[in-house]
Amino acid sequence: QVRLVESGGGLVRAGESLTLSCAASGRSSFDAMAWYRQPLGQQRDWVARVSPRNNLNYNDFAKGRFTISTNNAKNMVHLQMNSLKPEDTGVYYCTAEWWDHDHPKSAWGQGTQVTVSS
Repeated sequence: QVRLVESGGGLVRAGESLTLSCAASGRSSFDAMAWYRQPLGQQRDWVARVSPRNNLNYNDFAKGRFTISTNNAKNMVHLQMNSLKPEDTGVYYCTAEWWDHDHPKSAWGQGTQVTVSS
């Protein structure tokens, strides 16, 4: 069974940095990994993604401040977040994607809280 565990969340001040990590288990590798976030009372939104071809994609609010990275097997993903703002506050989730007998599959972690104070 695929399992994802995020770590690295916490409370920081505006302008500071934080690095989130996510470890995926249950398979030797995955095709893509991504980060999402969900502010309290708002919809979940994607933050960044590493595609099967290792293309890095960022939501507009993350460009220039956040960096996503993975290892070769894509079973570990990190999100380096710089110049954090109060509006970056939320629960951050990592996801992993893979194919299983021609069926797309995905799994989510439980999330890690990031709080940015002004």
